[in-house]
Amino acid sequence: MMLETDSSIEIVGSVPDGQTAIISASRKKPDIIILDVEMPVMDGLKALPELLKNSPDSKIIMCSSLTEKGADITIKALSLGAVECLVKPSNASGMGDESPFKKKLLQLVTSLGGHKSSRAPQARETTGSTQSIAPKAKKDFTLRKNALDYAGKPDIIAIGSSTGGPKALFQTLSDIGTIDVPIVITQHMPATFTKILAEHITQNTGLPAAEAEDGMIVEPGKVYVAPGGKHMLFKKEGVQLKVVLNDGPPENFCKPAVDPMIRSLLDIYGKKVLFVILTGMGNDGLKSGQSLVDLGGRLIAQDEQTSVVWGMPGAVAGAGICTAVLPIDGIGNWVRKACALA
Repeated sequence: MMLETDSSIEIVGSVPDGQTAIISASRKKPDIIILDVEMPVMDGLKALPELLKNSPDSKIIMCSSLTEKGADITIKALSLGAVECLVKPSNASGMGDESPFKKKLLQLVTSLGGHKSSRAPQARETTGSTQSIAPKAKKDFTLRKNALDYAGKPDIIAIGSSTGGPKALFQTLSDIGTIDVPIVITQHMPATFTKILAEHITQNTGLPAAEAEDGMIVEPGKVYVAPGGKHMLFKKEGVQLKVVLNDGPPENFCKPAVDPMIRSLLDIYGKKVLFVILTGMGNDGLKSGQSLVDLGGRLIAQDEQTSVVWGMPGAVAGAGICTAVLPIDGIGNWVRKACALA
């Protein structure tokens, strides 16, 4: 098993189906569970709620095939409490030592295993893998501005998210509700999954959402999700804002990435961009967030306690450039009030 190549990861169990996984998780209380969508006896979606019920502190990574059916099930699982999805390679060569799949899996396990723990180093796992946990140093941060009306009403809302993002997006967008400005989202996800994510945003929030297409006109009150494998940029033609999809290299190891989206919006709207960074690994959004606040704009970050991984929001909070750092149930309300400003 590829996780055995990392000595910091202890695999405490490997089981063939969801029903057995529930029994194993109840006994072993793993830090991380890697759960296949497609399993005999009980599939991953059915097993997920029981796993979280019996081992509520476990973080669950879903593994799925790159199909619309697999993506749909995975997004449902993410809305129910799974924290991340991985697309299974279509052949054995895609799971080799140098494969992107293995690198991503090890990165996820390392990051998730070490998040928000005050326990001494330890490790456990089931139906996949886990990692030894080290105490996490608390970061200090300062708020750049507290005034809600600083910079006035925004012209557009931009959201960046990654690990744990779908569930956070559903809550944030539901709390924002109907507003008279567009909302654009870059969520780190592969192709196919972003299309399904947009569909689930509509189902979960009631807001009209779509996977962005090149040349698409951006309209107030609608939500646009960057497609997997492309950066989502924008251009102004007369009074219309249009999507420009870019096939350039990854940024911050991501494609789509948050930074190019924000840079593109800054060229059009300047400080009238309201930028929200939700849970996720890495620091995508930090550079463009700094550029935004240098122009006098506002940046809101999800707090550490409610983030699955406090990487992206922690980076901007630690840099001291946030207007506010809020729990997930406070972000949508903050944004809605900002959009109601005269």
